[in-house]
Amino acid sequence: MKVLKFGGTSLGDASRMRQVAEIIGAEEDCIVVCSAMSGVTNTLTDIARLWSLGNTHRALGLLSDLHHLYNKTCYNLFPDLSEASATLDMLAAHFAKIGSFLNGTHNKRDEYWLLAQGEIITCKLFVDFLNANDGGFKLINAFDFIHLGADGEPSIIDIHERLLRLYGSMQHGRYLTQGFICTDHHGDPYNLQRGGSDYTATLIGAAMDVSAIEIWTDIDGVRNNDPRYVADTFSIRELSFGEAAELAYFGAKILHPSCVWPARSNNIPLYLKNTLTPITAGTIIRRGPDSKGIKAVAAKDGITMIRIRSARMLNAYGFLRRVFEIFESWKTPIDVITTSEVAVSLTIDNAEFLDQVIRELKELGEVSIVSNQSIVCIVGDVLAEHQGYAARILESLKHLQVKMVSFGGSHNNLTVVLPQDEKQEALIALQKGLFNTAETEKTAMPDKTIISN
Repeated sequence: MKVLKFGGTSLGDASRMRQVAEIIGAEEDCIVVCSAMSGVTNTLTDIARLWSLGNTHRALGLLSDLHHLYNKTCYNLFPDLSEASATLDMLAAHFAKIGSFLNGTHNKRDEYWLLAQGEIITCKLFVDFLNANDGGFKLINAFDFIHLGADGEPSIIDIHERLLRLYGSMQHGRYLTQGFICTDHHGDPYNLQRGGSDYTATLIGAAMDVSAIEIWTDIDGVRNNDPRYVADTFSIRELSFGEAAELAYFGAKILHPSCVWPARSNNIPLYLKNTLTPITAGTIIRRGPDSKGIKAVAAKDGITMIRIRSARMLNAYGFLRRVFEIFESWKTPIDVITTSEVAVSLTIDNAEFLDQVIRELKELGEVSIVSNQSIVCIVGDVLAEHQGYAARILESLKHLQVKMVSFGGSHNNLTVVLPQDEKQEALIALQKGLFNTAETEKTAMPDKTIISN
């Protein structure tokens, strides 16, 4: 059994859906996880906002546009109108139900239900197309088995038990389900946040202990740097789970930050592949010794740096615990941290409760804040001291305003913090200083290489 996940761009129109159908056509035993068609969740988010503001007329107008998009896709998938009629009726019923909700009073529960409709309708449309071509797929509802506990997190064991109870062992057969959507611990509609379809796929894969998980997008695997800012990037052939987790958390857009740990927990290889060029190898993520050298660079914007300075830290114990408790009480994760004898510097990317956090930190010492920063994470075997990687990293950035350096917390990365408006220059400098050498050419991905799954 294998899990294959397809993102919104992979299912963006009828021609893309046909490409996906060809990819999964060779799979006998599989669970296919689908996102909403490209752009649909954004439109549903706009509809939800208008609904909450009481602008029902405009919300219904956007809903009509969405209905037209799905009808057009249906006509293109089923050229014979007689074959399309049942699916068109299904679409009409779904959009009528959504319209009735929009004519009612806005509430948060129904808003989450609304945001789930992109995945639900896309999957129903796609499974109708697959089964019209003898696909033999069973549609299963993610609302029935992806459930969050009281801590807001899903449980692999719980997902396994729910799937077993609803559908049996699932060792054989072809299944299709929605990514992104789930229920909260009250059983109400909720979701796994943007990019959550990757998370759905790896949760299901771990729950069913599958042989492989494939994440299909429109990119040839993980790039060694951000191609939006840097020229001459290349795909990485292989990453360890640890390296992939660091890249995902610190800004690599191809992976949802939470999606690595379920695969890692069951040692399931994770393949990142391109729907448009399925014969290319992409990137494989799996357990094993980390290869030597620097693999990639990723960056995350919107960072706030906080420094707490206090003479009470000197030769004291318990000070850091009190700092961490403040962030914990306000549910604000810390990204990067460095300490000295009398000061601690740290970063956060969620400033929702910044004022409250700062107010309590000031009881411990002098507090200063610097906003609009970026974290740049360099991932690979950066602690190979005899090769001088740390020195090369800092040498590449010597002309920039590096505010923090975190080194040694993990052998997988060295992290720096610098002003956001210097991020692109930093990425370009690191590309030139770390990758544009003969020793990194062997990590580049050939155009036509196949890795056996």
